[in-house]
Amino acid sequence: MAFFQGIRRLILAIFRKILFLWVRTQVAGATPEALGLNPKQPVCYVLQYSSLSSCLVLEQEVLRAGLPHNTRKKTPKSAAVPWFVFLYHRVGRLLRGGRQTLVGTDNFKAVVRHAIKNPDQDWHIVPVSLFWGRSPDKEKSLFKLLLSDTWSVVGRLQKFLIILVNGRNTYVQFDKALRLQPLLEEYRDSEELASRKLARLLRTHFRRVRQAVLGPDLSHRRTLVEDLLRTQAVKQAVRDIAAQQNMAEDKAQLKAYKYADEIAANMSVATVRVMDVLLTWLWNRIYNGVSVNNIQVVRDVARDNAVIYVPCHRSHIDYLLLSYVLYQNGLVPPHIAAGINLNMPLVGSILRRGGAFFMRRSFRDNPLYATVFNEYMHVMLTRGYSVEYFVEGGRSRTGRMLQPRLGMLAMTVRSFLRNHQKPIVFVPVYVGYEKVMEGRSYLGELRGKKKQKESVFGLAKTVRKLNNSFGRVALNFGDAIPLTEVLDHTQSDWRELSYGTDYRPPWLNQAVSALSARVAQNINAAVAVNPIGMTATVLLGNERPAMGETQLVRLMDQCADLLRACPYADTVTLPDGSGSDWLAYSEAMGLVGRQPQKLGDIIVLQGSNAILMTYYRNNIQHLFALPSLIACLFENRHSLVRKNIVFLASIAYPYLQSELFLKYQGDEQVTHIINRWLDVLIAQGLLLKQEDGRIARPVDGTDAMVRLRLLSRFIIQTLERYHIVVGILRRYGSGKITTEALEEQSTLLAERMSILFGLNAPEFFDKNLFRHFITALQSNDVVNTDEHGVIYYDDSLDKVAKDARLVLSVEKQQAIENVTRMGI
Repeated sequence: MAFFQGIRRLILAIFRKILFLWVRTQVAGATPEALGLNPKQPVCYVLQYSSLSSCLVLEQEVLRAGLPHNTRKKTPKSAAVPWFVFLYHRVGRLLRGGRQTLVGTDNFKAVVRHAIKNPDQDWHIVPVSLFWGRSPDKEKSLFKLLLSDTWSVVGRLQKFLIILVNGRNTYVQFDKALRLQPLLEEYRDSEELASRKLARLLRTHFRRVRQAVLGPDLSHRRTLVEDLLRTQAVKQAVRDIAAQQNMAEDKAQLKAYKYADEIAANMSVATVRVMDVLLTWLWNRIYNGVSVNNIQVVRDVARDNAVIYVPCHRSHIDYLLLSYVLYQNGLVPPHIAAGINLNMPLVGSILRRGGAFFMRRSFRDNPLYATVFNEYMHVMLTRGYSVEYFVEGGRSRTGRMLQPRLGMLAMTVRSFLRNHQKPIVFVPVYVGYEKVMEGRSYLGELRGKKKQKESVFGLAKTVRKLNNSFGRVALNFGDAIPLTEVLDHTQSDWRELSYGTDYRPPWLNQAVSALSARVAQNINAAVAVNPIGMTATVLLGNERPAMGETQLVRLMDQCADLLRACPYADTVTLPDGSGSDWLAYSEAMGLVGRQPQKLGDIIVLQGSNAILMTYYRNNIQHLFALPSLIACLFENRHSLVRKNIVFLASIAYPYLQSELFLKYQGDEQVTHIINRWLDVLIAQGLLLKQEDGRIARPVDGTDAMVRLRLLSRFIIQTLERYHIVVGILRRYGSGKITTEALEEQSTLLAERMSILFGLNAPEFFDKNLFRHFITALQSNDVVNTDEHGVIYYDDSLDKVAKDARLVLSVEKQQAIENVTRMGI
């Protein structure tokens, strides 16, 4: 018997060598730590379907990864427990998979039997999923049916063809081990029931993994478009537009068809694979690496939910990068909402085949288009497709998170209310660049240059940048947001109501606003701090964008210590190394200059880099918002009572939260985090605790005072903008100025101050920020407006003005008042 087993092992080893002359694999989760294995307990790997090729791939990857195994243990017939088993094997004709029946394997039952008889052995069951090529299945597509791994169970001949075509694109996923003994606790008297329970758990697990990797079954694009036109909502919209515009229904129907054809994606697995190869080359050429963090969040939610990816929008690279990372990590690339401006010749076709569906910037005045697009989104979500869209609407030119646009979020919520059988989960994604490709064009736009329209010619010009290095890029996945959780908090009885196609419940806006705020907050809570951001933050915190090398390095290390002492969120990532490493890296990237000097080299920001670096500072500004606010309170006061510090910081917090999307909610949580930051600042010597219980700033001229002043400058310009708005309002008086005029006056005066005081921060006079602050004043009942937009206020505004003066230096207060007086 041992002789025959040795011959069998030799033959299988030869087959494995032959197979891997062709096959190339990508493997996920193949480490003992990721699998949660106990080295003292036996392990059994489980594949779903019996297959010699799958067996050979599994053995190769287990050996390659150094995972525990015992290839000498074979079948139950030799009284040994196998180290791997198949859950099911086929019973049927040899070459025809369609008429085969799946039944449980004897080996699988043997493992359960052995575990019941030996309760002291806590078997670890490791599910292993294997995909020969990864593509969504398309009905009526012979190519996809024959040559891609799909949801169907195929026969041996078809499996041979799949391996032949897709063997070099094989994906193997090891998932966390299940402990067998706790699962069998209630069925020790029945081997049959115990086997059924374990099989049911594994069957559900494999289905969820397949859903996450392949996505739901896809309809053919043409079929999808035709299905859209047959929905009741589109039919009614066609009838309405025909009646309103006095046209034939056939003509209106054709118009609806053109809209659907313009919108719909046409995902092609061939395009996805080609893009995977091209993007791998591209990232290796222009980036020093792509780091991915917290992707397990996506793996966990993608198995049972329709996933909406909501990344921040910094660059056109964002959507390419996210799809690439998901595909590389064994997850189906999402369908991406793209602006119609990207539907350019050739480029639009490639993007559409890569999963993009196109939308017009505005369709408020086109009800037929709006209905077709809404129904397309509804089909996508109810069928469980993963979707990606940018809640900011456009790319951020300042490096800050923009105010969310509510359109796509509202569309998603309304679709879910109509049909909530398939749960929807939002996954925020932070994309962090050390050097954004469009940085120079953003500078031009912030200086007033007109935004250039996307074109093939403009794309060709971008190709010239491929010789440049753009550093590293980070993709951080934030905490997932189940839509049901948001709805439960907003309207607890939402499941009991019925929703038609056009019905908008009165609480819809509240739910969408809460969802948008949480998405933005979770994106910011997943920020990737990089060397460029740290260098920019400290250098720009100085009065002039220049600093001695030794001091700059020390201050960067101290700022990093602050972030470590009071972590903003578990999903925030900090750069490796120290301040000296970060400075050297920033120099190598060409973003800072060095002026040699006998007393020590000086690091400077020269020319346009002084403005460009504000972009990277703004990426991480929210992390320092609260400690910087506390530092600002000591601009005009030598010491304060802790209670007053907490009170003053709490008053300013809602405005900072609204602008920077800070995550802390409620008075209790805000008070707690302010007190925690006070303790950190005291522990690090930036503030001093006096004997009478008051908290004081350090002595002027000391290193600690230099650090405190630097910290205060991280947020001071934001507070100065608030003071400009309040100053203009009080100068005009209640009922004397409209919100539009206030925005305009504030923008002009901020621009003037920027010139007078040399403020290299274009967002300082960003009209949108002034608009948002005025809205925040309204939300906090400090001001209100009438139907004509005229602003009214009472004595509460004077209190805000008084509190604002506490955080500004006397010089700044006087300067703002002078500029305000000149501007009116």
